[in-house]
Amino acid sequence: MSTEPFASVEIIAAKRDHQELSDAQIDWFVDAYVRNVIAEEQMSAMAMAILLNGMNRREIVRWTKAYIDSGETMDWSTLGRPTADKHSTGGVGDKITLPLAPLVAACGVSVPQLSGRGLGHTGGTLDKLESITGWRASLTNAEMFDVLNSIGAVICAASQTLAPADRRIYALRDVTGTVESIPLISASIMSKKIAEGTGALVLDVKVGSGAFMKTVEQARELAITMVGIGNDAGVTTRALLTAMDVPLGRTAGNALEVQESIEVLSGGGPTDVVELTVTLAREMLEASGASGLKDPAAALADGSAMDVWCAMISAQGGDLSAPLPTARETHEVFAETSGYLTKLDALAVGMASWRLGAGRARKEDSVQFGAGIQWHVGHGEVVTAGQKLFTLHTDEPARFESALEVLMQGYEIGAESEIAHRLPLIIDRVV
Repeated sequence: MSTEPFASVEIIAAKRDHQELSDAQIDWFVDAYVRNVIAEEQMSAMAMAILLNGMNRREIVRWTKAYIDSGETMDWSTLGRPTADKHSTGGVGDKITLPLAPLVAACGVSVPQLSGRGLGHTGGTLDKLESITGWRASLTNAEMFDVLNSIGAVICAASQTLAPADRRIYALRDVTGTVESIPLISASIMSKKIAEGTGALVLDVKVGSGAFMKTVEQARELAITMVGIGNDAGVTTRALLTAMDVPLGRTAGNALEVQESIEVLSGGGPTDVVELTVTLAREMLEASGASGLKDPAAALADGSAMDVWCAMISAQGGDLSAPLPTARETHEVFAETSGYLTKLDALAVGMASWRLGAGRARKEDSVQFGAGIQWHVGHGEVVTAGQKLFTLHTDEPARFESALEVLMQGYEIGAESEIAHRLPLIIDRVV
């Protein structure tokens, strides 16, 4: 005789029939799944019902809370400094976390940054940092606290005990065609960020071909949902909608993006990467009530952000004196005609980088740290016949053909009047 208070099939049927689930139903359903009372196929059916029929704000907040309650939560109150974190929904050339965490720390706010690995055409922060010799992604909570306390910023992997319900459901969504559900995306992202214990959170919601959300409307819906969840949980949360129709910076790939991040921290780097990093830093400082301490642009210029970067990487075992990995083989693409780079599609660049070995198709795959792409000409810039446009990097020359196949579809050279309209770097702000 079952002692469970609900029957799982009745709750699945309720959501299938567009009904609102109660707090008690949601709490039990997620907990029962973690306890293996609910079978994988039943959670798969629930995920599809949520994808098709949605959830209201209260249901999403409660579903997120059930994820949080499935594991431990972290507390940084003894640090004596405000804390802020940033989450990006992922894109191509999106190395912003790397310069951003030390930059915000250099301005007086601690950054407990739990990051992930790349899957498909979007790169992962941990994969990029692991291209640094000796750097460790996995820290104990005590190690994380020590680095945060002494240096002010830490970038590491989330522990297995943080929102474990999300970890299991995330893997299930991947193989059941339910990744796109805004309630489930929101709960997945926000449960980890709230459990992480940060006081303020800034969300970078990408829009465009290289992003998960292809339209401004989709991205705004996701941003509004996540900002609501965060604020309801007592975390000061805001979101920026930012462009991902064109890739960020001039590189996509692990070690290539680390090198570009170091250029930004040295006071140089591509203007779009610098602008987005400084803009997000100001948002994080303001959200944590520390905007008057130091301006991020000044912290880049005076080297203090670079000092934090060096200390943070060293504290996690990274050897900054060791050269970054480079791919064994390169292939260069030259312009056949003169004109303007009228198109540079983020998805095509991301897919080409992935095909070169910079990303993974499945979670268990390994990545090539030196693989990726550099583009030597930016969207809308003048091109001269014979000029170098791209350099492709990989350890396996057999990969060049398939990478070039997708890359060639992703750029065009034409007249100035043919330059494709692109999104502004900062599209909108949601608070």
